[in-house]
Amino acid sequence: MAEEPKIAAKTPAVIELEPGTYWWCRCGRSQNQPFCDGSHKVTGFSPLEFTVEEKKRVRLCRCKHTHDAPWCDNTHRDLRD
Repeated sequence: MAEEPKIAAKTPAVIELEPGTYWWCRCGRSQNQPFCDGSHKVTGFSPLEFTVEEKKRVRLCRCKHTHDAPWCDNTHRDLRD
């Protein structure tokens, strides 16, 4: 059975990002949500690299169950505790 990510929050992180490369936490253990802080090293997960081309406001998933990583697709609304 595959390891399940930890649900960091059942709401997206709504933030404004500058152009650049970012690493989204897939495991849910990072203390720097929604970004990776290296906590995945004790799991089978690895972070997702993504690039923002221009400054924009985004909704990044923190439940770790989105089907459109790293973007929130509202999957958190269907998750049970």
